[in-house]
Amino acid sequence: MKEIMIKRTKKFAIDCWMLCSKLPKTREYNAYVNQLIRCSSSVGANYRASQRAKSTADFIYKLKIVEEEADESHYFLQLLSDITIHQKINITAEITPLIQESDEIVAIMVASIKKIKNI
Repeated sequence: MKEIMIKRTKKFAIDCWMLCSKLPKTREYNAYVNQLIRCSSSVGANYRASQRAKSTADFIYKLKIVEEEADESHYFLQLLSDITIHQKINITAEITPLIQESDEIVAIMVASIKKIKNI
């Protein structure tokens, strides 16, 4: 599971970056693009860090960061989805699976945290 999540969170960051590279280069888009790139890459970075946790409490803390960053990624993906629809930029095929992936990562982190706390 560990290696699968490391690969999955890395792919999520790369796919978000690829999406962002297709968006217009304006001040307005750049504000959201920069945020999405930061939080989506933080998902993978913090998941990797969780694998080197010093204690159970540290592990849970780092998984909570992953959860928060994945949820933040979801927010910026939704913003970009709504904005691009109004701007008549069709990125639905790229953005829909990313929104789903951010939801799934959040759900996995929540379930993992709950399981660890019940041990």
